[in-house]
Amino acid sequence: MTKYIFVTGGVVSSLGKGITAASIGCLLKSRGLKVNVLKCDPYLNVDPGTMSPYQHGEVFVTVDGAETDLDLGHYERFMDQATKRENNITSGQIYETVISAERRGDYLGKTIQVVPHITNEIKARFKKLAPGYDVVIVEIGGTVGDIEGLPFLEAIRQFRLETGRSNVVCVHVTLVPYIRAAGEMKTKPTQHSVQKLREIGIEPSVLICRMEKNLTEDLKNKIALFCNVEPKAVIEEKDVGSSIYEVPLLLLNQGLDDLILEYLHLSAQKYNIRDWENMVHQCRFPKHSVTIAVAGKYTELKDAYKSIWEALKHGGVANSASVEIKYVDVEGEQAQEQLSQADGVLVPGGFGDRGIEGKIKAVKYARERRIPFFGICLGMQCAVIEYSRNILKMKDAHSTEFNPNTKHPVIDLMKEQKKVTEKGGTMRLGVYSCRMKQGTFSHKAYKNTLINERHRHRYELNNAFRKKLEKSGLVIAGVNPQRNLVEIVEYKNHPWFVGVQFHPEFQSRPTRPHPLFRDFISASLKNKQKKSAS
Repeated sequence: MTKYIFVTGGVVSSLGKGITAASIGCLLKSRGLKVNVLKCDPYLNVDPGTMSPYQHGEVFVTVDGAETDLDLGHYERFMDQATKRENNITSGQIYETVISAERRGDYLGKTIQVVPHITNEIKARFKKLAPGYDVVIVEIGGTVGDIEGLPFLEAIRQFRLETGRSNVVCVHVTLVPYIRAAGEMKTKPTQHSVQKLREIGIEPSVLICRMEKNLTEDLKNKIALFCNVEPKAVIEEKDVGSSIYEVPLLLLNQGLDDLILEYLHLSAQKYNIRDWENMVHQCRFPKHSVTIAVAGKYTELKDAYKSIWEALKHGGVANSASVEIKYVDVEGEQAQEQLSQADGVLVPGGFGDRGIEGKIKAVKYARERRIPFFGICLGMQCAVIEYSRNILKMKDAHSTEFNPNTKHPVIDLMKEQKKVTEKGGTMRLGVYSCRMKQGTFSHKAYKNTLINERHRHRYELNNAFRKKLEKSGLVIAGVNPQRNLVEIVEYKNHPWFVGVQFHPEFQSRPTRPHPLFRDFISASLKNKQKKSAS
């Protein structure tokens, strides 16, 4: 039967449960096992689609168009497999399902309670992912003790009892802080976290200890004794240096994969992780460096552009280069100076009109100074607006998202979006095809004429202005063949200038960098070398 690994966290948030779960998946896949994964978010939102990035970080879009937690991005990048709607659930979805069933009369007049109705629905979602897989990894968001996470933990307790202890491993990620004033590492937070978990009825099998410094054998034995785990099950997850992609190797060197296989009574082939090791070596020892300016709206929070950040690093790996990302405050006085220090400029997606004029200025700066430019979603739309204003001299050209009364709505609401009243889950979401024009930057990158990419938007390039834009020299490099929607625009009188309506960052992998990010970094490196030579 399918085995389960539950990953929980304690003491504080942001310990890296997602990266830990993804790393375990990476290791088990390297052993030839088929692995599926589930992220459980305890918040009551149905999905993160309407949440501010400051609240939640980026919204990751799956192939089938689900708006999900950013940890699914970690899963895809570490495990090199696509996720779907079923790989992320929230308390909101669980309660919505149970309440809808109650309204239909499915419970035959029974009183609806957290136990058993909510917990039964959660367990059903666990089981839904099992067919065809050897192992399912389930990550529970938040920390042990959070009131909204209790139904998920109760579901785990029941599931382990019903399924059998030999079929379930509980991995608990916790903190072992170093107190500088005392010059000591303290195990008490870990002890209290495990104690809280045991009060709920869950006995952790493995402890992943996050720390700044290495554990001594005495500290390992102390943690094992007070937390009731074997000393070999106390695993160090020290802060890594150059790349989060070192984490699977860190866990591999401590035998975590063998330990999990032992606890689950599973046999597997010897690991084959050579490609991953080569990629990590490239990250640690790059031959070149390049600076990319990201002119976005949410520059204060790195997680808001997590997939873009990682995809830029992947592009660096493909070019043996380290990528330094400089976030540009497009509304600040130093914006132009910050752009001038960059070898390439990227304008990412976003919603709302704050900073939009600054983004358009960033596009203009990159176009006029022949700096490699990459526009993603709103970034592509900004490129069209800038081109329309400054090349076609349509001074009020804009998107109707920001100026409904513009005389030149070069970006407009998609036709099917005009009757939409609810915001959650109603955008153009998921994978759509794009046919590319030969000889363009994009075609050279993909080496293919038909591609598939993930989308998340409501507005598009207005086809009423398409002929005028093309006639003046803007290249329509990619079009959705089913609906004749513009997907890629390029400026040909430029070293490298590409704007895409889709989100290529979601499909980039550390061992398989996305072709557009690869070529963008390559062009930025050439720009740096040209500046150095002049």
